[in-house]
Amino acid sequence: MKIICVGRNYVAHALELKNEVPEEPVLFIKPETSFLDYHETFQYPSFTKDLHHECEIVLKVCKKGTKIKEQEALDYVNEITLGIDFTARDIQTILKEKRLPWEKAKAFDHSAVIGDFIPFDEKLKEETLHFTLQKNNEIVQNGDSSLMIFPMRQLISNISDYFTLLPGDLIFTGTPAGVGPCVKGDRLIGVLKGKELFDFSIK
Repeated sequence: MKIICVGRNYVAHALELKNEVPEEPVLFIKPETSFLDYHETFQYPSFTKDLHHECEIVLKVCKKGTKIKEQEALDYVNEITLGIDFTARDIQTILKEKRLPWEKAKAFDHSAVIGDFIPFDEKLKEETLHFTLQKNNEIVQNGDSSLMIFPMRQLISNISDYFTLLPGDLIFTGTPAGVGPCVKGDRLIGVLKGKELFDFSIK
């Protein structure tokens, strides 16, 4: 299982981090060791003093695919959830300044916390997906899939041009504006279309 992540897929988020708005999807990969079911314990990493939450819609691939056409792309996904792409922002800043890869800041152990999956049926595939992240009972991120720079169909097709998709692979589709720091004791709750998909605290 691989975790493919999309960076800067919402204009407001790209601008809040003072990044350019991309002309094609920005992709990076997290290893399987990044995966963490939200029922398990997430511990604040010892190597960062500036851990940020990034809540995202996550797609689960259900069949093998390569060079997938956009009009067929959603046929390769049968479940959906919300996840947190945790980022060690202080580490990332240093790496970006040196023009080095981001893995230490983005792909560390348990940096991809995953919520409960729900069926991604034909009705849901045609709807605009609204989601929120609450931190300590306050909404800090408010997402809307219609605001993605690269819609899900386009993302899946583009990703499959470079990486063969396999059953069980996960695609993080990008985070909206509102990313910010977390501290020990913070409680994070992810809600998609009114359904709570994860609820955990940082230890």
